[in-house]
Amino acid sequence: MKVSFIGGGVMAEAIIASAIDKLVLQPTEIMVSDPLESRRSHLIGKYSVNTVSENHKAIQNANLIVLAMKPQDLGAVADSLRSYLQDDQVILSIAAGVTLNSLENGLTHNRIVRAMPNTPAQIGAGITVWTTSSNVSKDDMEITQSILGSIGKEIYVSEEKYLDMATAISGSGPGYVFLIMEAFIDAGVNLGLSRIIAEELVIETFLGSATLARESDNHLSTLRNMVTSPGGTTAEGLMALEESGLRWALASGVIAAYEKSKSLGGSK
Repeated sequence: MKVSFIGGGVMAEAIIASAIDKLVLQPTEIMVSDPLESRRSHLIGKYSVNTVSENHKAIQNANLIVLAMKPQDLGAVADSLRSYLQDDQVILSIAAGVTLNSLENGLTHNRIVRAMPNTPAQIGAGITVWTTSSNVSKDDMEITQSILGSIGKEIYVSEEKYLDMATAISGSGPGYVFLIMEAFIDAGVNLGLSRIIAEELVIETFLGSATLARESDNHLSTLRNMVTSPGGTTAEGLMALEESGLRWALASGVIAAYEKSKSLGGSK
């Protein structure tokens, strides 16, 4: 198995690290193309993978080619690869918002996987939603599943429209969560807590609450009610949040991200 990465940034490194750690891939099976010598040196030093500076050299003899660049760089990357792709090679794109159709047309290639991971993949705790073009085989899907599964949970969907929705929820979601956590911490500091204590309280509260939600059979509203005593502090705080429009603010953010994802790929 030979896997080539076009782009050696944060998400590419997350996949490389987890795939090697979980023995899905060996370092000798990985080739990374990145224009920055500093990134190539880092990846060689930390993971003992192979690196090059030119995209077309990276994909020679590759079974799977991972496009790990920014959406706006797709055109230049496609130009650098188009003439060198082999019919049996599979393209796995993690570029946000870029559709299967755009990839097929840009690369003149029809074995495409589109995936949307998120940044917790850096610690093997990500969630990735993915889909494929009709020409991707069952074997190709199994290989893709094992690689994406190495960075956390993975969910396959048969319809591409769900990728833009997932981008707005899980892809962009960590950004929303970190902003909310920052607001919690700042509120704690405003009350008089030290920032160190406020950060620890907030991080552990979010981590514990998320773990409880995942492991409990109770609905989220039931879990919320369990901590909300009549006339108590939580009830008072929740009322203030509702009056401030928290639900609509979060929904508006998700909708805006969804529309942006669609516009990146030209979806209607």
